[in-house]
Amino acid sequence: MPKQLFNILVPVDFSAKDKWAIAKAIELANSLDCNIHFVHVVSKRIFPLMNVEAAEFYPYDYTVDLKNARDRLMQLKNEYQQHLCCNGKIEVSVLHGNAQEELTKYIRLFQMDLVVKGLAKFNLLHRIISSVSISSLTRKTNVPVLAVMASGLVSHFKKIVLPLHNEIPMRSIRLAALLGRSFKSTIFVVSLRNSGGEHNIPVLSQTLEIIQSITTIPVQSIMLEGKNIALSTLTFSKKINADLIMINTLKDFYLPGLWNRLTKRWLSYSSGIPVLTVDQTGQE
Repeated sequence: MPKQLFNILVPVDFSAKDKWAIAKAIELANSLDCNIHFVHVVSKRIFPLMNVEAAEFYPYDYTVDLKNARDRLMQLKNEYQQHLCCNGKIEVSVLHGNAQEELTKYIRLFQMDLVVKGLAKFNLLHRIISSVSISSLTRKTNVPVLAVMASGLVSHFKKIVLPLHNEIPMRSIRLAALLGRSFKSTIFVVSLRNSGGEHNIPVLSQTLEIIQSITTIPVQSIMLEGKNIALSTLTFSKKINADLIMINTLKDFYLPGLWNRLTKRWLSYSSGIPVLTVDQTGQE
């Protein structure tokens, strides 16, 4: 995890949810002094539920769509440039093809440090057919993805909740420390008490020690009741009015119930609180 963020990517699809993703990206850029990249992928699917491009079966001229998209991105840039109060700048790019693949390439090529993705408030269909899966994008690029709804714009990251599974999440710890120093936050490290949660006590203690060794920001450790880490974390976070939840890409962060698993309703898509997904496979 870098000690500083330099580039934030916002995938833009020209819907209402772009507004709160851009607003959160600007807030972060102004606090961390970094650049913002507005990226739109022109994608022509044959069917909404199939991630297959029309161009794979018949010639398709993207010229008009690319020009229109670039014009709209420039309008967004001109609108939001005045809100950027740091040394960073706003870059715009238009791509075409499979959205997940093109964003992955862009993130790797231009070395993005964070992706900020807006989520619709009522997002059942969006979760099922979305071509940009948060967990998949995080795993493929090893770059954290911050999911934001409209309700996630009311404050800075003053209270950061870091739930633990069965290992020390070094990448999440470093990123939490970076954000905590910028926003003068308090970090709450949480784990389950029941269903074998006692085995997480050493992990909880070691995580607490590591955070205290790399930063002077306040940190607390909490043992939560319950059987599902996602649900218990969400309940606790709402109780303390948390501003950010940091999770990894494990399936344990699905909310309980068969319906939730079938509809891919995991913590990122279910919390009014911003959720930052961090892949732990690239730990330092």
